Amino acid sequence: MNKEKLNELVENFALFDDWEERYRYLIDLGRTLPQMDEALKSEETLVRGCTSRVWIKPDIQDDKLHFVADSDAHIVRGLIAILDCAYQGIALNDIAGMDIEGAFAQIGLEQNLSPNRRNGFFSMVERIKSFAS
Repeated sequence: MNKEKLNELVENFALFDDWEERYRYLIDLGRTLPQMDEALKSEETLVRGCTSRVWIKPDIQDDKLHFVADSDAHIVRGLIAILDCAYQGIALNDIAGMDIEGAFAQIGLEQNLSPNRRNGFFSMVERIKSFAS
């Protein structure tokens, strides 16, 4: 199911002609995330390797990943929304097979985000993958 959601997201980004519109869409995606309880924003949930502050709190239910996440940066909240689309509710066994790198490249984020934002995105991906093991 999540692969279809991720493909749909890639298609939505393709509808925009320029990167200013895509950044706006990315920020709008971030606004759709549920608020993370301030009590969950701790050193334990803080993701290392991100320039912005990012917190991810996993919850494993019935061998599926559920998580809440937040950031203090609007664009990063949008990146979290992409991860939410890809990984929310996914079976732990399916996490490694999710082609988030391909989706990242198809959306054009590889060429249009700063190296720090790219590194932060993949730090979040690694954190999510670590929940599966």
